[in-house]
Amino acid sequence: KLVDTSHLIEHDESLAIVTAKDPDGLDLIRHSTAHLLAYAVKELFPDAQVTIGPVIENGFFYDFAYKRPFTPEDLVAIEKKMGELAARDEKVTRRVLPRDEAVEYFKGLGEAYKAEIIGSIPEGQDVSLYREGAFEDLCRGPHVPSTGKLRFFKLMKVAGAYWRGDHRNEMLQRIYGTAWATKEELAQYLTMLEEAEKRDHRKLGRELDLFHIDDHAPGMVFWHPKGWAVWQGVEQYMRKVYQDNGYQEVKGPQVIDKSLWELSGHWDKYKDAMFTTESEKREYALKPMNCPGHILIFKQGIKSYRDLPLRYGEFGNCHRNEPSGGLHGIMRVRGFTQDDGHIFCTEDQILPECLAYTALLQKVYKDFGFTQIIYKVATRPAARIGSDEIWDKAEAALIRSLEAAGVEVIIAPGDGAFYGPKIEYTLKDALGRQWQCGTMQVDFMMAQRLGAEYVAESGERHA
Repeated sequence: KLVDTSHLIEHDESLAIVTAKDPDGLDLIRHSTAHLLAYAVKELFPDAQVTIGPVIENGFFYDFAYKRPFTPEDLVAIEKKMGELAARDEKVTRRVLPRDEAVEYFKGLGEAYKAEIIGSIPEGQDVSLYREGAFEDLCRGPHVPSTGKLRFFKLMKVAGAYWRGDHRNEMLQRIYGTAWATKEELAQYLTMLEEAEKRDHRKLGRELDLFHIDDHAPGMVFWHPKGWAVWQGVEQYMRKVYQDNGYQEVKGPQVIDKSLWELSGHWDKYKDAMFTTESEKREYALKPMNCPGHILIFKQGIKSYRDLPLRYGEFGNCHRNEPSGGLHGIMRVRGFTQDDGHIFCTEDQILPECLAYTALLQKVYKDFGFTQIIYKVATRPAARIGSDEIWDKAEAALIRSLEAAGVEVIIAPGDGAFYGPKIEYTLKDALGRQWQCGTMQVDFMMAQRLGAEYVAESGERHA
């Protein structure tokens, strides 16, 4: 595990020094810079209350409660103060308090949010605090040994965020920042952001008159004539891909009785993310995904082993009630079309089907200019359904299919869904950013829950 450089070694251990060149080292820098940000805010705005400040991709954020919105001028002043605090090279020290004592300590400082966080920790546990100069914060750590290690950072923006991510709670102010090990890395990242801004699809959508998103329908896209022409071109291309690869195109309804979602398990897990309505004392939901509908189509009539593999494809109109704060252009929406395929096959057919699907995706991505693909196999989690024998077979088939395709395979232990392993296909764009796109998901559960069966060569029925 990672520990502070001041950690007391009480018995023989194998040690490895973490430097700024290590991924863990960069996370330490970013986490410590989040604390430096909170320190600076408290210096400039003593009435502000601190909450949480984790590491995120390429940076960090910290949430604050304050009586007025932070302005762009405030951000400049905060960043300047951070530089001054870093230049002091103040030592970062750790101490441990019993939970109840820590609650009273932060209440005494007027930090109600921090006291609430500590109060949610089980009784009898100790908590660790980290101090730099006049600022002390709750944290597991570890951290850099002194503020002088934090030199290359930039505050990016302020956004709203609900306390504990719950829209029923008060709105806080989230300050985002980025931090790097070297001046050159920071400069490269900021240059990349400038290039990304030029390519921002929201900006291009306006300039090219392709689409817009209106306050009358948050998270829904209004396609203009030029944009819809592009859409239709992509759809016709994908329709040809369906046909060339043995997928039969189907179309399911968008509004489905909640009883199906209860059977599929989505009602318990995704109800809050589903749009619902009522008619004639029956409750319905707009479909958030196509899977159950395709199984209902498969169940119509008797299916034989001779019919397998059976491939369905759909340009399915799906809706998900995403939080308004997470909506982003046409990248994160509430209404979208999912070009979804489902393959009904036997266990022995998993390998050839995965191999064919990988080849299909490689061609599609190449046709759209994406040649850098990362292939990841997510394997069984601790909590799962299905026998180890079936998992062994499915995981081996996914891995062998990628090896047969001649690509490098990354294994993500325990990252699979509880109902089956999967391959994740991640693209790199012109700026080197990664986008997780296609997925080949093996599902041991859905067919059983919804009663999809086929007649085997022996005459027996199998799910």
